[in-house]
Amino acid sequence: MTEILTQSRVNIIMEPYCNQAEFKMGTTITIKNIPAGLYERLKQSAAVHHRSINSEVIALIEESVSARKRKPEDFLASARALREKAARYELQKDFIDRAKREGRP
Repeated sequence: MTEILTQSRVNIIMEPYCNQAEFKMGTTITIKNIPAGLYERLKQSAAVHHRSINSEVIALIEESVSARKRKPEDFLASARALREKAARYELQKDFIDRAKREGRP
């Protein structure tokens, strides 16, 4: 499968090129106005996973769509475990205030 990549000043369009003999007809999605930084991270992610950019996008969409929802009981159990783990640390008001100030632009 070959990808045709068009880049202009405003957007990047990614369109898979499919030969009818290679693949059955699939759905094509055009993604416009991808921020340059996001596109670069997508390229890096694709390279790390040894995939084309198109395959990386499909994998990310599949992962996102098929993500299981957590049961409230499981979420509460993990929150309680984290609270127990953090209970041994005592945070002073001045530390919390400084952290808030430093974390804000």
